Amino acid sequence: MTQTATSVITEAVEQAVAALDFERVRKDYWEQNEFVVIERFIPRTIVEESLIPRVDHLKPQLNRNYIPGHKKGGSVSYYTVLEQAPEFLELYRSPAFIDFLSRLVGARLMLCPENDPHSCALYYYTEPGDHIGFHYDTSYYKGARYTILMGLVDKSENCRLVYQLYKDDPARETKELELTTKPGDMVIFNGDKLWHSVTPLGEGEERVALTMEYVTNQEMGRFQRLYSNLKDAFGYFGISALWKRPRPNGPKLL
Repeated sequence: MTQTATSVITEAVEQAVAALDFERVRKDYWEQNEFVVIERFIPRTIVEESLIPRVDHLKPQLNRNYIPGHKKGGSVSYYTVLEQAPEFLELYRSPAFIDFLSRLVGARLMLCPENDPHSCALYYYTEPGDHIGFHYDTSYYKGARYTILMGLVDKSENCRLVYQLYKDDPARETKELELTTKPGDMVIFNGDKLWHSVTPLGEGEERVALTMEYVTNQEMGRFQRLYSNLKDAFGYFGISALWKRPRPNGPKLL
């Protein structure tokens, strides 16, 4: 019997977690101020066969945005992923993956609430000059928020993830590095600690990444919710993100 794409992802995640040298990954994560890169976490063959077709399928749904001096690119929200790309949710909701992340960061992690369009989203760099300036993935929740980036498409010589380690630690010298996010590579970090950017895309290039967000507390204050909603609407997913809500589908937390 042929495996479905979602079952292939579930199995790949479980095998990837089991194969990790967890103590080494955890050591690197804490030594680098809650940041670590795991190359080829998901085998590239599985990314290319099970996930890239969904990347192409979702392209017509992306919302392009431009904020002068800060960012330019396209985004597909969790709401659209929920309706049209269950394979990404299979990774995002994987009990094995969430357990691994919780052990890594030393806190019980939960999925973001169903009304958070950033929780499992795709970011497309498809036009020359697409980029995002330096920023933190600031948590507006009553707790920490952790970002996981996974490379999907990387056909670029110019578009790189640039990051500065220890920027928030006055006792250590800031260290700036850059990396490519090849298909299946995983980048894990505390959103409030990593100062990072993506450099401009060149002519004829393309870069697409999956972003997954996990929190330690699903609650958010009223003002923080308003600010977060406006930021999402104008900076990422369009005005419709202000009122669009997904239909109930699957567990809200694990």
